[in-house]
Amino acid sequence: MKICFIGLGKLGLPCAEVIASKGHDVTGYDIKKCKTNNVDQFPTIAGAVNDRDIVFVAVPTPHDPDYDGRAPTAHLEPKDFDYTIVKEVLEECNKHMHPHQLLVLISTVLPGTVRRELEPIVTETRFVYNPYLIAMGTVAWDMVNPEMIMIGTEDGTETGDAQELVDFYRTIMENDPRYVIGTWDECECIKVFYNTFISTKIGLVNMIQDVAVQQGNINVDVVTNALKDSTQRIMGPSYMKAGMGDGGACHPRDNIALRYMADQLHLGYDIFDSVMNAREQQARNMAIEILKHGNKIKFTSNSYKPGVEYTDGSYSLLVQHYVKELGGWLVEENPMVVVRVHETDDIAPGNYTVFDPWRSYAGPNRFVHYGNTRHNV
Repeated sequence: MKICFIGLGKLGLPCAEVIASKGHDVTGYDIKKCKTNNVDQFPTIAGAVNDRDIVFVAVPTPHDPDYDGRAPTAHLEPKDFDYTIVKEVLEECNKHMHPHQLLVLISTVLPGTVRRELEPIVTETRFVYNPYLIAMGTVAWDMVNPEMIMIGTEDGTETGDAQELVDFYRTIMENDPRYVIGTWDECECIKVFYNTFISTKIGLVNMIQDVAVQQGNINVDVVTNALKDSTQRIMGPSYMKAGMGDGGACHPRDNIALRYMADQLHLGYDIFDSVMNAREQQARNMAIEILKHGNKIKFTSNSYKPGVEYTDGSYSLLVQHYVKELGGWLVEENPMVVVRVHETDDIAPGNYTVFDPWRSYAGPNRFVHYGNTRHNV
């Protein structure tokens, strides 16, 4: 098929390239020129969408930088995402597309946004909402091995536009994913609540870590492993190791946006505010424990997850914020304490203490297995 991607950033470009690798003819547009051998880039949206069967829009719906989760946000007024870029792109696509083409938005938006603000822009072509469940560092693999594919139409109809998209995805998938077809609003919900469910899960797991530190005689891994294997009612194994908190460009900001939604809908309570407060207090608790072992601190990474360079919503940076707020110093050489941000981080031998929230380091340095207080008996 003839496919187009508008937005060739850290999400759009890997997706466009993997679709091209499956034999489809792929064009693209971005405000910045990208390095790619598989996607035919155009200098305008008009040129990129011309004669395409399906046009995917993968542009940001950002928050203010102060809301990305790398610093405390619970005290800030909750805000919706910024849909300016999405609206501008949809308006431009609408000028140059026709009813035989399918316009597909994959950007994250709050429930109700498509119906209220975005679909009215699209008057000349057909429109589907199709958010992705993709993690940075594994975008190309996630694209063709998703847990599920969400396809939102105006009335949730499973034929027509939705079926056309299903037929396309079946040509590129390497697994056999579930296809969840619903209204625009239902798919908006699935996307943001999927992310915030993970935030809540991580917050609960790290609460057990706090209990272990304060109570004593508890190895947090004994508790979380018992819960992890309790699959009859409560969970599966993902996100069931306490350590650094939730981060990235999606999860913290989705919780913040849902705080805004809870306020706008007058729900009378705000679970998401509690999740973000817990995330921040847990980071502060960790900073307090780090500083018990010295006030000159080095963090092994600023990234929010191993294997990627992104610092969006980084929990490492959030803990660093509290270390500095509480009087600690961040240094690069001769540290008194090294904080092992990622479980996979290697630590060179040295005359310092390794603070290890993941409890998996057993190297040549002195170390503190944060969350395991059994050895204090």
